Amino acid sequence: MSYLYNLVFFEPLLNGLALLIKYLPFHDMGLAIIILTLAVRFVILPFTHKSTVTQIKMKRLEPELKEIKNIHKNDSQAQAKKTMELYKKHGINPVAGILTLFIQIPIIFALYKVFLGGTTFDPAHLYSFVTAPDFVNSKFLGLIDVTQKSYIMPVLAALTQFYQMKLAIPPIKKQDMGNTFKDNLARSMNVQMRYVMPFFIFFIGLKLSSGIALYWTTMNIFAIVHEAIVRKKAGKIYENGEPNKNNNGSSGGTA
Repeated sequence: MSYLYNLVFFEPLLNGLALLIKYLPFHDMGLAIIILTLAVRFVILPFTHKSTVTQIKMKRLEPELKEIKNIHKNDSQAQAKKTMELYKKHGINPVAGILTLFIQIPIIFALYKVFLGGTTFDPAHLYSFVTAPDFVNSKFLGLIDVTQKSYIMPVLAALTQFYQMKLAIPPIKKQDMGNTFKDNLARSMNVQMRYVMPFFIFFIGLKLSSGIALYWTTMNIFAIVHEAIVRKKAGKIYENGEPNKNNNGSSGGTA
């Protein structure tokens, strides 16, 4: 399993980083980390895009979902059936986000492993046509050493993480939910994802090199920009009349 993981995920990314550092102006490792992170984000964009569109659609359906919940509050089976019918009508796959997460996990861990290595490039993992850079400039833009710990990059990573989570997971209004254990758990998870996650990223960033924090910051900024674009396009689509199931595929690609 480890051999397959290295072959499919780790080694392509490690070799990509080595090539970027070797041929980029000033051999800037920080710039190489940003470019490699963006390249990976673009590769997995079709999956993340679908997940983002699904989240936005589900958010817009909250009034109808609340109505279904109120009408069938004493019949969980009818509630589940009507909810799935609503999702089907609007072309929503509620497990899309989970599938996207599983696809991203091995890639994210591979990137993390690559950047954790710093300026070390093990020849055993380099392709025959790739050599380790003769010189690695670890100071990003001549300011921050990405191989060392710092306070600036973890702060940036935490702030961008907070804003990204704020966009992706808006706060749940108390009046929109009941007072059951399930509702309280949902509210608790909502708060934790929006506030605990940024603090977690900050403290992890303090313990590891600035390169890891730069990687997280780049990931977050990409996600923020992508979310903003999708929301803007989705807003225009709904202003012109919500797409039905028949033309949902085209709207999903547009959003």
